[in-house]
Amino acid sequence: MRMDIYRRAEHDGIFSYLAVPEGKPIPEEAINTDWQRETSALEVDELAAGLPGYHIDQPLEQIRAKGYAITALKDMG
Repeated sequence: MRMDIYRRAEHDGIFSYLAVPEGKPIPEEAINTDWQRETSALEVDELAAGLPGYHIDQPLEQIRAKGYAITALKDMG
């Protein structure tokens, strides 16, 4: 699956990341004017347990459940 990745600044130089299927808008409940596109059309293996560079756990499971995947709170420092 290909995903578009967005990021937003949190605190102390830390970023959170949001992944959506390529070309899909950010779902209503996750819309935030602070999200900026990080990368487009990132190819993600269907069996990927996570996107470590973006601190996103179980991206495909999250997308199936809510339409997007987001950085795990435990990784926010």
